[in-house]
Amino acid sequence: MTIISLLLLASLLPHLTFTAHVNVGIVNGVEAKPHSRPYMVSLQKNKKHICGGFLIHDQFVLTAAHCRNKNEILTAVFGAHDLKNENEGSVRIGVKSYYKHPDYSSYPYLNDIMLLRLVKEVKKYKNVKKISIPKPKQDIKADSVCSVAGWGKLSFKGKNSIHLMEADVKIMNNTKCKNKWKNYYSASRMMCVYGHGGSCSGDSGGPLVCEDTAVGVTSFGDSKVCNSSERPEVYTKISAYLPWIHSIIANVK
Repeated sequence: MTIISLLLLASLLPHLTFTAHVNVGIVNGVEAKPHSRPYMVSLQKNKKHICGGFLIHDQFVLTAAHCRNKNEILTAVFGAHDLKNENEGSVRIGVKSYYKHPDYSSYPYLNDIMLLRLVKEVKKYKNVKKISIPKPKQDIKADSVCSVAGWGKLSFKGKNSIHLMEADVKIMNNTKCKNKWKNYYSASRMMCVYGHGGSCSGDSGGPLVCEDTAVGVTSFGDSKVCNSSERPEVYTKISAYLPWIHSIIANVK
């Protein structure tokens, strides 16, 4: 699964249904410069891209909890730009342990965040580099210019992109986002963005990046259209989960 819509009350949002966007990508974006985002990860099942992720530690990838169904085996692909080009030096690494947030809920989506422990460290590989995550209380101001990236579809009904795509977005005011999503939005645990381009299904689990720091994890959006101004894409706010993230990494031996 990738960016997932919420089950909403028919009276509140009648045009939305509980459906999953599968393998969706950046809309109205541009192709990223190859290997300019060395932290990006393609999470794959049976060599098929299903979600994004990003490297925050030599042995840990951060992604969305909804990116893995029960007992699925995922593989993390690092150093990729063209997912069809096996000669570009990308590296496939297995996942040793899956850590979904203990309070993750898919009905509605809450605490949509997951850590993946890799079977080995990745620091020695070419075109692979960690990205920083926020420090405590390091929140991003509304209207800050940030970016998203992924290998998902280029339009809601379009095909997946084999090349990494990217788009600039701006952080939406929390009150405005709350008005859009009502009770399905938690200002303390989520963020919204707006702009000409944005995420779509298949970009789930990828990072919302502001000033070289990953501040959000791509989570959910409108089930009928990508990059909707009425139902903006929602991201899990990483700063709200720092104690949980650091405790898991610290306790691994």
